[in-house]
Amino acid sequence: MKKILVLGDLSRKKIYDTIFGLKPWLDKHVVAEILDVSKGKKIEKIGAEIAIVFGGDGAILSTCRGLGKNQIPIIGVHMGRFGFLAELMEKNVCASLEKIFVGNYRVRKRMLLLSRVERAGNMISESMGINDAVISRSSLSRLISIKLNIDGEDVATYRADGLIISTPLGSTAHSLSAGGPLLTPDLHAFIIVPICPHTLTNRPLVVSADVKIEMEILSQLTGTGFTVDGQVFTDLEMGDKVKVERSDVEVQMIDTGERTFYGVLREKLNWGGQPNYGRN
Repeated sequence: MKKILVLGDLSRKKIYDTIFGLKPWLDKHVVAEILDVSKGKKIEKIGAEIAIVFGGDGAILSTCRGLGKNQIPIIGVHMGRFGFLAELMEKNVCASLEKIFVGNYRVRKRMLLLSRVERAGNMISESMGINDAVISRSSLSRLISIKLNIDGEDVATYRADGLIISTPLGSTAHSLSAGGPLLTPDLHAFIIVPICPHTLTNRPLVVSADVKIEMEILSQLTGTGFTVDGQVFTDLEMGDKVKVERSDVEVQMIDTGERTFYGVLREKLNWGGQPNYGRN
């Protein structure tokens, strides 16, 4: 029998009840180990063939990061609010999982980013990201000055509320809300998006995933921070350098064929809907 990981935020009653309500059914098909994703524990040394995550996109992001370098095929059961990453719906979960347990699925590999924060030449944090790496203000209303360098060449110095480095998979997340473009998740690229830039000519930029990105904090401000996937936070100081590159690890997303990228855009963003002109 297959061994699988079943993950979710077990502090949420609905998710707890759903997972443990399915446990007797799961035990008939697989060996299931249930883990609480809210604990933030590393799970890369736990041997399993696939991981099933109950919850929203945040739970999927946390699981992918927890798997570290030992990425296994992962699929989400949508029990959150927006749900761009979750493939399965709760009402059809048993029928969908039966197909997966007999191998009726494909695995889609997606790029991840690796970020490092350096202070005075010493690395103070390192984290892998699925969606994005973001420099932003956490309190004061003053703009941050951020120097952007790509492959050793100075590109621009932004005065803005922050700067987002997004993967294609993360193009539907923070990057989108800041005016960034949508990229199909199979691409290998980075999206660089300034947040509310002071100069309106500072526009989003799409670059190859093979480049090395460096951002330097030029502002003497408190309340500036660096966040990966909206979950891992590091305080920043003037002179700190944030380095982002493509990780040599890829996330493995299970594709059952039940949803497509464009179908999700139509569903979540109401693409293709008729304009409401009102009545005279």
